[in-house]
Amino acid sequence: MSDTLFAISPIDGRYATKTAPLQNYFSEYGLIRYRTIVELRWIQALAKNPEVDDFTLSDAALEIIDSMVENFQAEDAQRVKEIEATTNHDVKAVEYFLKEKFEAHEELASATNFLHFACTSEDINNLAHALALREAFDTVLIPILNKVTAAVVSLAQTYASVPMLSRTHGQTATPTTLGKEMANVAARLQRQLTVAQTAEFLGKMNGAVGNYNAHLIAYPAVDWLQAGYDFVESLGLNHNPYTTQIEPHDYMAELFDSFARINTICTDFSRDIWSYISLGYFKQKVVDGEVGSSTMPHKVNPIDFENAEGNFGIANALFDHFSGKLPISRWQRDLTDSTVLRNLGVAFAHTLIAHESMLKGINKLEVNEAALQADLNASWEVLAEPIQTVMRRYGIENPYEKLKELTRGEAITADILHQFIHTLELPDDVKEQLLQLTPSNYIGLAETLATSMQDLT
Repeated sequence: MSDTLFAISPIDGRYATKTAPLQNYFSEYGLIRYRTIVELRWIQALAKNPEVDDFTLSDAALEIIDSMVENFQAEDAQRVKEIEATTNHDVKAVEYFLKEKFEAHEELASATNFLHFACTSEDINNLAHALALREAFDTVLIPILNKVTAAVVSLAQTYASVPMLSRTHGQTATPTTLGKEMANVAARLQRQLTVAQTAEFLGKMNGAVGNYNAHLIAYPAVDWLQAGYDFVESLGLNHNPYTTQIEPHDYMAELFDSFARINTICTDFSRDIWSYISLGYFKQKVVDGEVGSSTMPHKVNPIDFENAEGNFGIANALFDHFSGKLPISRWQRDLTDSTVLRNLGVAFAHTLIAHESMLKGINKLEVNEAALQADLNASWEVLAEPIQTVMRRYGIENPYEKLKELTRGEAITADILHQFIHTLELPDDVKEQLLQLTPSNYIGLAETLATSMQDLT
């Protein structure tokens, strides 16, 4: 029987296959692995620092440490958990695990005192979380956002010229094209992706309250400010020299807020697509074997967009909590961030589920141009806007009021509008231009705007 049947959270149960790409970064295994990497890289940095003049390691020993980093396995993480059962301290368990590993090698056995040297647990933790975020960002999160954005850009380009009735306040309004409405979303996503990709991932390695106190006592001649900077940057992170015991998590809040904005845009998109499906503007490709309703056989429900909206909501609720909570810590450190940080992967898992669902939904869409055209053909009143605008240009009095009287609350047809146009004192060529207008061709520069999305990808 599958273990996923007993998972409390759907991200590790029902959606386990969808969230699997995040497991190496945000699972307990992932956190232990990143802690181990930080500990091992730190002892290597100490051994390579010429100012730490009484501690060195041979190239062979350094290579053994490299091997420990590269070959960390689930069995190693399990051993750390066994040790933690005794220590009741997760970071100390990593240190003791590495001592065991070092004792199997003669040179490393004499170097165990430099494991976790001058470190507080948060020196290890903050860097472990930053590495997890950065690597998940690069390998999973940005790629899925790029896929989603590309899919919406494709909709914009494919349907750039397909006319569609707009609805402002839920009422018939100036026509657009289906592609232009997709382009609006694509442009928003592209802008937020640009913002997200400027994210910094900060870290610190500066001791119990951020001042290198223990470091300086042990080795007064070492330039610890430079050593701390060099170490953090060597991990591919950005150094933060001003911290308490913890890195203050402001960069995390910036990152979470960025993802929340992207998720909000996608929620807006999902709701609009849901509504367009409801109007019949989109059909959904039938997937063989799928059931839309347990009682109504005809139904093909927009479940992918509903699923996306629900998961975006959960993710953003968590992101909001993270952004509000993590940058706050009593004095030099309290422990309220610890449990919160362990849930970072939960928010990103719901984000991943939502984006995958959105993509699945987009790939099932088929435009129903007949339904789009029928709505346009039944909405000639939307041409009141161009007619009264031209009347303004040619100095006809009270143009807005005259069109309001003609159209508001009335069933307007092409004949009614054409009769009205014939009564206007306008140049013949201008009248002819207005007479050629239809709800389908009154689309302004919508097609051009939608097509130009290719210039932004």
